[in-house]
Amino acid sequence: MTPFDLRKRVALITGGNGGIGLGMAKGFASSGAAVIIAGRNQTKGRSALSELHALGAQAEFVELDVLTEAPCYRAIQRAVERFGRLDILVNNAGTSVRKAPKDLTMQDWHLVMDTNLTSAFLCSQAAYPHMLHTGGGKIINIGSMMSIFGMPFATAYAASKGGVVQMTKAMATAWAKDNIQVNAILPGWIDTDLTRDARQQIPDLHEKVAARTPAQRWGTPSDFEGIAIFLGSPASDFITGAAIPVDGGYSIQG
Repeated sequence: MTPFDLRKRVALITGGNGGIGLGMAKGFASSGAAVIIAGRNQTKGRSALSELHALGAQAEFVELDVLTEAPCYRAIQRAVERFGRLDILVNNAGTSVRKAPKDLTMQDWHLVMDTNLTSAFLCSQAAYPHMLHTGGGKIINIGSMMSIFGMPFATAYAASKGGVVQMTKAMATAWAKDNIQVNAILPGWIDTDLTRDARQQIPDLHEKVAARTPAQRWGTPSDFEGIAIFLGSPASDFITGAAIPVDGGYSIQG
């Protein structure tokens, strides 16, 4: 197998029916992997599936609400039953509640923490025995640049994504002996449905981001195809516990 070859590999992406998740799914598909995209919205799921099939991918959609334990385990089991194995898990499902800390409710807090952090733990835990059985695997957790620095409207989101990075490091040390590499990607400002909402809520956000970003643009989901292939392939077999910004240089600016 060549370093970036994903033929005979199976990848599951939570929140894979749009945005960054779909961008990563396309990357996996382009390198030959079978892909399962999991999400709540069936309409988006069917649309995403048609895009993957148009690329010639072997792909399926699984309906998944990550807020409770049982569906996470069922989605992993479904992937294994359909394709016989699971080699790559991307914990991408995420949400945000943009409020000042004093205005956050416990419901807001738990929604963000359970969606962004707890679901990544549950899906990873569910995937572990299947990866162990086949001799190894790759877990890719989606963090955020807000695990590096803070913003006043993102207390719960930043806490959850900081937790993702530390969980990634802990899992990496626990499962290295099992040939399971666990890494995190830290997206910057990416043009997705989630950030389109942010641009409506935060004055001049688009202009401020473009001005600070050395690449002088917002990211797109396609910018995640390459990093997905790299972290999901044998090319990254000696990389684990890393947190890699994909942000056009936004986070290195003072």
